[in-house]
Amino acid sequence: MHFGYTLDEIKNEVTGKTYACFEPVMDYVALKIPKWPFKKFLTADKELGTQMKATGEVMAIATSLEAALMKAVRSLEENVDSLNLPTLRDLNKEEVFDRLHVKDNERIFVIAEALRRGISMEEICRITLIDKYFVGIVQKIVEMERELKINSLNPELLLKAKKYGFTDKVISVLNGKPEEEIYAMRMKNNIVANFKLVDTCSAEFEAETPYYYSSYDEGNEAIRTDKPKIIVLGSGPIRIGQGIEFDYCSVHGIWALEKAGYETIIINNNPETVSTDFDISDKLYFEPLTPEDVRNIIEVEKPDGVIVQFGGQTAIKLTAALNKMGVKILGTSAVDMDRAEDREEFDEALAKCDILRPKGGTIFTVEEAKKVANRLRISCFSKTILCFRWTRNGNCL
Repeated sequence: MHFGYTLDEIKNEVTGKTYACFEPVMDYVALKIPKWPFKKFLTADKELGTQMKATGEVMAIATSLEAALMKAVRSLEENVDSLNLPTLRDLNKEEVFDRLHVKDNERIFVIAEALRRGISMEEICRITLIDKYFVGIVQKIVEMERELKINSLNPELLLKAKKYGFTDKVISVLNGKPEEEIYAMRMKNNIVANFKLVDTCSAEFEAETPYYYSSYDEGNEAIRTDKPKIIVLGSGPIRIGQGIEFDYCSVHGIWALEKAGYETIIINNNPETVSTDFDISDKLYFEPLTPEDVRNIIEVEKPDGVIVQFGGQTAIKLTAALNKMGVKILGTSAVDMDRAEDREEFDEALAKCDILRPKGGTIFTVEEAKKVANRLRISCFSKTILCFRWTRNGNCL
């Protein structure tokens, strides 16, 4: 708190030198996208207005708006890695045009699809009332897609695509080359992610907070130390069924690792969490939680281990990719995590260990439900499983 202080008396916590009256100078772009819960509520009204409907948000930092937008899209964890939404591909041009009038959470994807179908930028701006500058950013991404589709991939085109925020996976889909070949081409030509400090002063003053974002521009500012280090993967955007518990676990895990003498590193993309405060861990990488984005950091930091359990499903889903990279996962192994998540495998493990548990079964249809109910000697249609009668004083009879 700084009650009673004037701006020239409050130090900038990022630089440790400048004051709040110093005009910030940015050499990066920060972009946020809300996290919408509509996949959980299929019948909900998806039209956006003044009513709050988001459950959280993601933030992406890059040296261009195009790259920041691509990072933010894949940070949302909506099973899309670019502005290409699979459900829009089957629509004809007229249907895409009609969708431009709908103000919902998919509008930016619809704009990209409209540009692919040849609908003019002027027409899109007229319908959506979105400024031409921002539609132009989407246009540049769509044009980059076309370049990757029609041209043979070479180091120059690959570098341009990486600067626009395209992952190897997306480039592979567009260009037809296997991801492994694209990665090999990048390594051969030194097309690697470099990490920049968030400093608010365009490097005029050295930043004191180790807060990084990736870029395919030259120069890496993330200096690796010789100290033993552990990476903790965060939980990404807040969604229904996932709240503060993962952030709480991440922060307390970081504090415990610090006490144990480790350098602590967090990777996350949710600006609303305590774990993404720049003074919680020794280093904070504000990046999407995808295999490629995490691998870029792994290759720079070379950690002694990675903890995935504190990040919920977001982090746990990366265990297979981390194993493939040869990264040591601390805590529960990937095999045992899969066993715990798969109901049938978990039941087999309990049986093998002779651990008592309620009988059950997995069903997908009404007929299967009847069979399981009969097998368990429970009629879920005509009988009450348990019945309690309570006295006035609260005792169970």
